[in-house]
Amino acid sequence: MKIIHISDIHLTIPGEPMGGLDPHARFARALADVTTNHPDGTRIVITGDLAHWGEYAAYEALQRAIADLPIPVRLIIGNHDDRPTFRSVFASQPVDANGFVNHAETVNGVRFLYLDSVGERTHAGHFCAARRTWLQSELESCDRARIFLHHNPMQLGLPAEDKIALVEEDRGPFRDLIEEYAAKIDYIHFGHVHAPIHGRYAGVQFASAPSTGNQSIPDLGETELLKGAPLHPAYFVLLIDGDDTIIHQIPFAWDGPVLTAGTEWEDWAKPVEAAE
Repeated sequence: MKIIHISDIHLTIPGEPMGGLDPHARFARALADVTTNHPDGTRIVITGDLAHWGEYAAYEALQRAIADLPIPVRLIIGNHDDRPTFRSVFASQPVDANGFVNHAETVNGVRFLYLDSVGERTHAGHFCAARRTWLQSELESCDRARIFLHHNPMQLGLPAEDKIALVEEDRGPFRDLIEEYAAKIDYIHFGHVHAPIHGRYAGVQFASAPSTGNQSIPDLGETELLKGAPLHPAYFVLLIDGDDTIIHQIPFAWDGPVLTAGTEWEDWAKPVEAAE
């Protein structure tokens, strides 16, 4: 099974830049790369910050961009998104009984859980008791699960970034829930930090995807300011085979030279200078 994980597309009203870049052009280029090189994908999962300012026209642009893709797309909202506006454009988007954009589906025998970790007028993550009840019910009723959300549920050792991770009052109970069901959770995937970060949390492996726009620059000492730059963007390809997961980072916008080499021993031999 092949899953395409895209994150932090930050779409604007078409024509408006975001961070000095055209987020629509970046996103379109990512989708073109996916459809050209990975048409056998099972799902495209976009883990939030769909619209940079949560505007109606930005969601309409997203709707047009994904309308004719050959691979089903699953959307997750992030801290830059506006839940009511998102739902007004994506009227058929599944939500839970409380109106949160929590939804789930079974894909090749695995329950894919798409979480809504958005709070009100805050960039930090929230996953309240009502949302945890929904998640617990899903985890109890499945044999295997894979979790996708926008916010990092754990602190990452990046003081400034960690200020907008899942808030402390929700972080502990969320971890307890993950730890309780760790044996049946294959992986946790998220975005938000605009960087590839991998590790293990509450007994479950996790990976955060880079952005299709600006990338963050990890600073383990900075306590206040988020750092970023227009580095080359990327998306992830998840290759899933039973209990095994391989994650490839795809630098879809690289337009510089590509070097090739064979795999035989002689292909890497040091050149011998011609004798005089």
